[in-house]
Amino acid sequence: MLTDTYPKTAVERDRWILTRRPARNTVDPRTPFAFLLEEERAESGEIAQVATIFLTNRECPWRCLMCDLWKNTLTETVPVGAIPAQIDHALQQIRVRPGARPGVEQVKLYNSGSFFDPRAIPVEDYPAIGERVRGFGRVIVECHPSLVGERCLKFRELLDSSDGHRRAATTRLEVAMGLETAHPEILEKLNKRMTLDDFRRAADFLRVNDVALRVFVLVKPPFIADEAEALHWTQRSIDFAFDCGATAVSLIPVRAGNGALEELARRGEFSPPRLGTLEAALDYGVGLQRGRAFADLWDLERFSDCSACFPGRRNRLHAVNLRQDVRPKIDCQFCKA
Repeated sequence: MLTDTYPKTAVERDRWILTRRPARNTVDPRTPFAFLLEEERAESGEIAQVATIFLTNRECPWRCLMCDLWKNTLTETVPVGAIPAQIDHALQQIRVRPGARPGVEQVKLYNSGSFFDPRAIPVEDYPAIGERVRGFGRVIVECHPSLVGERCLKFRELLDSSDGHRRAATTRLEVAMGLETAHPEILEKLNKRMTLDDFRRAADFLRVNDVALRVFVLVKPPFIADEAEALHWTQRSIDFAFDCGATAVSLIPVRAGNGALEELARRGEFSPPRLGTLEAALDYGVGLQRGRAFADLWDLERFSDCSACFPGRRNRLHAVNLRQDVRPKIDCQFCKA
């Protein structure tokens, strides 16, 4: 029997979240569900061309409250060879797309879960994947902190030279982990089954083994009362990420669309952040000068209340992402932003 009360235990939360899901999309195990070419400020300070590939694979085993990435996943592990085929498909399309600039320097292999989950990315495919991405300056994958370990090091070795002798890698591995929030009680409610200490231990493992760290931080997750509290905890989360050695922090404004957040919204326990909160969070992260900070600009218009100033504010966020300095704010005569 369903209840409107958000459960207190992980098993009950799993059931509560799953029963409120809409249908998932139909995806092909041999084709990435999306890919794109984007620019990003690299750790070196240069503007890098990045091929971002959203791999199709088995759904993540965790049922995070805010997640909608499962919509483009499968219910079973892809066959061996499918992931390399997806990478081939995306890179071929990106490199020949009209207007695409040559010289792609980095590649992101995002898989709606954990790259080092063997049920998502077969370990048998690591050599073939490594062969395809070894020439890039940086390879960025995502992973839950609990799965950061020896498989990460095994994959990193495949990015080195193939002569069997350990030496400085020409391709740097970067692992992106979702911290989500430094608020310990809310982190527990997000059903990620991770503590701040768990995150810190995984970050330490990456640091000791010379693997770069990128951190995802949510802007206004559920159970945050207002915009001021949302900004406060986003700032504390950015601080925590940099304290853990992050070279980049990506700020993700929380969006509805997975069923569970709509239910919480009806109960007054979730509302999406205002655009100004994301802007202030990015300015804070960039202003620290402790590493790069990025705002996720996908579907950004849904967080804006003013069509007059939105284009300028989006352009400003894009410029801050690339330049990594705080730009003058947009003054709007209509909404007084």
